[in-house]
Amino acid sequence: MELSVYTIQGEDTGRKITLNDAIFAIEPNDHAIWLDVRQYQANSRQGTHKAKERSEMSGSTRKLGKQKGGGGARHGDINSPVMGGARVFGPRPRDYSFKLNKKVKELARKSALSYKVIDQAIMVIEDFNYDANEAVRNVDQQSESC
Repeated sequence: MELSVYTIQGEDTGRKITLNDAIFAIEPNDHAIWLDVRQYQANSRQGTHKAKERSEMSGSTRKLGKQKGGGGARHGDINSPVMGGARVFGPRPRDYSFKLNKKVKELARKSALSYKVIDQAIMVIEDFNYDANEAVRNVDQQSESC
């Protein structure tokens, strides 16, 4: 796979660069990409959600009524989820991250690069110097002209 080299202004220099076919010309694997994206998003989750359970509720633990003879259902304490207390199986803090094999990650990255080459979304720009002070001056000049 060969790509043209462009200048910083976007003009073709006439030079070509050869890309490694082992990286940029493989058969893309969609499932590996999906797994890699899923792992990235899962590792980004905070996992700090929490709901109170009956042991964490404020309220007495005394029995509300007699066990028998009340004519209705049996009741425990006021913290019971039936009585409007806590959640029965509410969310608990947990870690959502999971392990992905190195070779699957490598395949996903190579597949993504291969898709970029297929879509012609990769450009090679010749070596250029980037002066941070010059960039700041250009931004200042643009803001003054507005």
